[in-house]
This record gives sequence, C-alpha cells and structure tokens, in this order.
Amino acid sequence: MFEEFVLAASTDTLATAARADAADAVEFRMDLASDPLDQLAAYEGALPLIVTNRAAWEGGSAEGPARYDALSAAVDHPSVVAVDVELAALAGTLPADGSIDAATAQSRASALRSRAREAGVEVVASVHDFESTPAVDELVDRLATAAAAGDVGKLATTARDRGDALAMLRATDRATAAGHRVATMCMGEPGRHTRAVAPVYGSVIGYAPVVAAEATAPGQYPLDTLRRLVDDLRGAAEMGDYPEPEH
Repeated sequence: MFEEFVLAASTDTLATAARADAADAVEFRMDLASDPLDQLAAYEGALPLIVTNRAAWEGGSAEGPARYDALSAAVDHPSVVAVDVELAALAGTLPADGSIDAATAQSRASALRSRAREAGVEVVASVHDFESTPAVDELVDRLATAAAAGDVGKLATTARDRGDALAMLRATDRATAAGHRVATMCMGEPGRHTRAVAPVYGSVIGYAPVVAAEATAPGQYPLDTLRRLVDDLRGAAEMGDYPEPEH
C-alpha cells in the first residue's frame, strides 16, 4: 500500500468519505467516532481505510484495553489496508495512566500487530510528540525504531520554529536513504509546510481532514490544498524545477 505516497483523508464519520475525492485513502479515527464498528460494517466506499483508535495518552480519546479489541475487529473488514498502533504500546514504554499497564498494553499491541499481518493489513507504528522536535539524530533513531516495529514508522512532532521543521525534513531524508518506510510531519504552524514538503524527501503518508473545520491535528491543511501542494512539489522535484507561481 505504501510503496508510493498516500494522502489519507482523516474523518470520524465514514459517511463523509465520499467527499474525499482528492485522497488516496481514508484514515478512520475510531476513537473519535460514534459506533465505529457499525460504521465499518456499513462502509462500501471505494477508498481503502487506515484505522486509528488513538490512545488518550498520545492525543486521542480511546482508553483501556478495549481499544485493541476494536482494532482487531476492524482489520477483518475488506477495505482496511492498514492499522495504526502506537510505538509506545508495542515497545511497552507507554506512560502510566491508570487505564492499562505497560506490560498489558505491549501484549495486546503485539497481538494486534500479528493479527493484522495475518490478515494482510499493514502496521503503522506511530509516535507523537506534542511538546517539541528533538535533534536530527534522535529523530532518525525514533524513525528507525518505529519502522522496525511496524511496516511504516510514523513520527509527528511539534515545531516551535523553522529550525525544527528543517530537522524533521533532514531526518526524513536520512531515514528514507537508510531504507526505512516513514511518514513524517511537524504539528503546529511553524512546521505546517512539512506536511507538503516531507513527501519530497520520502514520507509515504500525509494526512488532511475530509472536512477542513474538523482537523484531527494542529496545522493540517485542507485536503484539496495538501493534494495540490504535494503533487506540485513532488512533480517539480522529479523534474529538477519548480512550478511558476499562479497570478
């Protein structure tokens, strides 16, 4: 699925997927959805699905071990091509939040990974840093660890300035050159442009909301805007040129 760049339209309502003409896939945010498994059962859309049931300790709304049950059920749906699992759960390093202990989370996350692979569903091992963007070497290490834990290593950090954005782009380039499949972006306004530029350096997944007013992360572009920016920049990079500005 991720041999080429995939633009995923994020939503918590699969009925809106028909409006995601510019996307290559839909990220279904199960943790934000009403009756997510019922929505999945009713889904007959053309776009493949990446299912995410983000833990509360990493910026989502899901809590406790039941979220793994929901994801395990989701991978049986024929439209599901990838499942997002937090690296901290797979590595047994999640913070203590009272809803589940690290050992149980690791066991459940590892079982989910195995279940997904048996079903031919790829695993996106994700890391989110809502505080900062580390130095390039640490970013590369995080990406390598995430990519080894899943089929794609996803890293989203928070940029405080353009230097942070540049660090993420450099790390993306280095990780890709090392043979890792990665999805990278900086959250927040100073790093917003990385969502469009990181695919030039090898990032294989981008995210944008189906409905612009319902962004699932800070700094996301509208779907149509990100599609145009990514396509223009990648095309220019392949040609060794850049498009003329529109007047």
